[in-house]
Amino acid sequence: MHPCRQQCAAYAAYPPAASWALCLIGNVFYGAAAVVYVSLTNWTTSRPGDAPHRSKRSPLLSASAMGSSSGRWIVWTLCVCFTALQNAALRVTMMESSLEVVQGDVVVLPCSFFTSSPLSRLNVIWTLAPSSSPQSPIQVIVYDHGQVIEAPSFTGRVGFTGIPWSADIALNDTRVPDAGTYRCMVTNPPEAADPGIGELELSVLAPPSLPECQWDGDIGTGGSVTLSCSVEDGVPRPEIRWDKVNPGGIALPINIEGDLSGSVQIVNVSSETSGLYRCSANNVLGTENCYVNVSVHAPPDRSSGLLQAVLIALSMSSVLAALLALVLWLHRTGQDGRGEEEEEQEEEEECYNEIRYTPSLMKRSFV
Repeated sequence: MHPCRQQCAAYAAYPPAASWALCLIGNVFYGAAAVVYVSLTNWTTSRPGDAPHRSKRSPLLSASAMGSSSGRWIVWTLCVCFTALQNAALRVTMMESSLEVVQGDVVVLPCSFFTSSPLSRLNVIWTLAPSSSPQSPIQVIVYDHGQVIEAPSFTGRVGFTGIPWSADIALNDTRVPDAGTYRCMVTNPPEAADPGIGELELSVLAPPSLPECQWDGDIGTGGSVTLSCSVEDGVPRPEIRWDKVNPGGIALPINIEGDLSGSVQIVNVSSETSGLYRCSANNVLGTENCYVNVSVHAPPDRSSGLLQAVLIALSMSSVLAALLALVLWLHRTGQDGRGEEEEEQEEEEECYNEIRYTPSLMKRSFV
């Protein structure tokens, strides 16, 4: 292959404007080389005895030859470049292989392409293989014959930035599920080449979500308590820490359970274990905390309990004795009262009988 053809074929990998610019620069370079070549040819074909600047040919003939040769060279290289560009297959170029964006921000996914055919039948399809389920790609946005179609899950959040000249898309209000592998596929009939395909990896960074704290176990003296903490979101993976805030400010060793949870086990708890505990989940974007208040209940002292029982028993005995004495006194008082009443009744009856049956009184009554 001629050097010019090789060079122009290499230019075909660039966008159309850049390809034509590079080819024109190549034409100028090769045209200048042709002029120098003709000049050197005229110099070497002069006779040995002639003056250095005298040529066997006339100046007019030399200039004509130079112009004709360089012109043919330029025209030929232009034809080669045009042919190389026309025969170049559809190509897609991804300027980035991976991108990062903070949740909620806007990111532009670049996808440039080169085609030698008109853009009236251009077709661009963007798909996403989510990080959570890479085996189940979903459609993001489509450009087909001048129409733009957005996937329902991306409606209002995605759009082309330079269609039809560029397949770049902008994604706003980014979310953690948007992370994954994005694929840009471009076809442009009547080009018979395979679709141009480019891929890039998108990572969506997110601060930790508010963690959830729980405790479980026996909070009595000598028991065992487990403090657990978990978060739902966070990219990069949040680091989880437990510490005792008050009193003490002591960091506690934790057991990691999966990517987004951690627990602490406290054995043989005592009154000194009581206090406020904090779980912290943090990554490069922030920190979130939750708290647990642990209060250890000490069992009552046995000696003090026995003393209280004795005092209660004595008190109850005193009350019962007082009640018994009161009952006896009331009973005795009641018996004395009934005896006096009986004696008075007997005396009254005797007096009545004496007055009623006295003979002298009876005699006087009939006189």
